[in-house]
Amino acid sequence: MALKLFNTYSRKKETFKPIEEGKVCIYSCGPTVYDFVHIGNLRAFMFSDILRRYLKYAGFNIVQVMNITDVDDKTIKNAKKSSEPLQLFTKRYTQEFIKDIKTLNIELPEQMVNATDHIHEMVQLIEKLHEKGLAYEKKGSVYYKIAAFKNYGKLAGLDLDNLKVNAEGRLSDADEYEKDNVRDFALWKAYDPDDGNAFWGTPYGKGRPGWHIECSAMSMKYLGEHFDIHTGGVDLIFPHHTNEIAQSEAATGKKFVNYWLHNAHLIVNGEKMSKSLGNFYTLRDLLKKGYNPIAIRYELLSTHYRQQLNFKEDNLKQIPATLQRFYEFLDKLDDAIKQKGKVDDSPRVQNMVDHATKQFEKAMDDDLNISGGLAAVFDLMRKINTLLATDAISPSDARKTKVAMLGFDSVLGVMHHEKGHIDEEIEALIEKREKAREKKNFKLADKIRDDLLKQGIQLDDTLHGAKWKRIA
Repeated sequence: MALKLFNTYSRKKETFKPIEEGKVCIYSCGPTVYDFVHIGNLRAFMFSDILRRYLKYAGFNIVQVMNITDVDDKTIKNAKKSSEPLQLFTKRYTQEFIKDIKTLNIELPEQMVNATDHIHEMVQLIEKLHEKGLAYEKKGSVYYKIAAFKNYGKLAGLDLDNLKVNAEGRLSDADEYEKDNVRDFALWKAYDPDDGNAFWGTPYGKGRPGWHIECSAMSMKYLGEHFDIHTGGVDLIFPHHTNEIAQSEAATGKKFVNYWLHNAHLIVNGEKMSKSLGNFYTLRDLLKKGYNPIAIRYELLSTHYRQQLNFKEDNLKQIPATLQRFYEFLDKLDDAIKQKGKVDDSPRVQNMVDHATKQFEKAMDDDLNISGGLAAVFDLMRKINTLLATDAISPSDARKTKVAMLGFDSVLGVMHHEKGHIDEEIEALIEKREKAREKKNFKLADKIRDDLLKQGIQLDDTLHGAKWKRIA
């Protein structure tokens, strides 16, 4: 079965075909770095992570570009509040964003690009639109003339004749504007004293870019004028992605993007996330409460990306048990791999692995059906655990199973079962603890045990020495 993805532009599932065989170019709308990102933002980045991971699993080379919006109304306002220069302020929150996505085991894109490093490209694009009669200047600002773009609003299913909104998507009064048409949006904003030092010189005078032009300019610089996939949350369909299409296609005369993929909103305990409701969470809020970051990852990925995700803290308390099943299963497979020559290979195990792989890929090929993919993984674990319980699996078959599991986890990113030097460090600490106990240095022994527990390693003292296992 070929991979099918739901294209917002056509409103149907389409068979995915890259422009260049074997290579996929993806542009993902990144954060506006005026504060810590919240879990609703993180859902969008988790979706693009699962997408890129599965495309890699399927054999594609990935080139993913993500923007960092480091100049806009919010960044300027919050930088002034903090009495920091804009560049230092946004750099700090960019670093915090990168720290957050690494904590959630989200792969970094090949390129992460700042808007302020690409003002030249934005101005060039604005000038091209101006030359083509698709933009006009008013008092140092430049606006896009949406009436001149025939397909404006197709992505969002808008009726242009009834569209009366401004660039932020709010209903507006034409008297508030100096624009030719209330529906037009800003490509370049004339300098306002409130902007402080956030301005650049252009043929139109000093000012700063509008939000939408940033992504058009940067995506086309790094991925070309026509590329494969653009991702983002449903809240970006209009006006942001709608305006990106209008700018880019009007400037180049080419189709901008083949597949527009959007993830649904996240709510918390059945309600819209809001500070006033006390259900607004950043990642660090949840980590301070002691929740496992991989449990948070699992919660964010386990609902299909086009379904609304109802985020619940109760789930975060239950997910560690699921993660523990993964860890223990992989530990048992490792033990079985070491048991040389006791059991013969069985075609039955190969059939189980092949069936699980086929079911996993069938589910993921269906618009990244993560529930079906997880079901295939758990089904394989259930069947193989029956054999492991009676030592009825050969080392070779255990290895085949482990290879399949690690393949699944190259997409899921939740098993984190890395042995080798980590295990050696644990064994060394256990040996140090045993020596401390022999010398009746119970304070040191208890400290080592507690330190390991904080790292997710539980020790059990037995007649045959201390045994350890990973816990979530």
